[in-house]
Amino acid sequence: MIQASDMTHIILQQGILPLYFHPDEGVSQEVLRAVYRAGIRAIEYTNRGEAAFRNFQALLRLRQAEMPDMKLGVGTIKHFKEAEWYAAAGADFLVSPGYLADVVRFAQQNEMLYVPGCMTPTEIMIAENQGLQLIKLFPGSLLGPEFVSSIRDIFPRLKFMPTGGVDTTRENLERWFRAGVVAVGMGSKLISKKFMEQRDYATIESLTREVLHTIESLKKATV
Repeated sequence: MIQASDMTHIILQQGILPLYFHPDEGVSQEVLRAVYRAGIRAIEYTNRGEAAFRNFQALLRLRQAEMPDMKLGVGTIKHFKEAEWYAAAGADFLVSPGYLADVVRFAQQNEMLYVPGCMTPTEIMIAENQGLQLIKLFPGSLLGPEFVSSIRDIFPRLKFMPTGGVDTTRENLERWFRAGVVAVGMGSKLISKKFMEQRDYATIESLTREVLHTIESLKKATV
């Protein structure tokens, strides 16, 4: 299992954490192939519904066969048992919409990256006091880049990744990175339900590649 610090480095280097779910196993696999071709090496599969765990196992098999350097994480972890199930299956990291103290302990005991969702300074302080460094700001659409600008000096050791409402446009991404985020979580704006339903993997690939290039240029500009 990859250590938390190494997993964090991969996400920060990438600057984006794509996330998605589709109930069809084949579609889920083709999306993984598309983003991998675009240059993604860490992705979050959303724990949503009965098909999620079965599909994730299929993605792990695909990863082993075709893309061994891809890191597969699981999002929307809301219960401790879910963390146990996915970690035992082979997940590289765990992400939640909120903060789960028992998952923090579990992840630290297993030297595994856990990214909690936080919305308030109180939640961020709790996460910081437990030794966590990468914080998912959720929902990003409500908080906005101004929130990051307001708190980043208070939490200089923490790394922030907004998720929810982050757009693929350079203008939107620039606002977030100038505010001080280290990465963005991006779901339906990047891997849309429409693209998946139409099996338009070429567009998913090209859009992902475009966003990666935009983020790379923005990171260089803000150094």
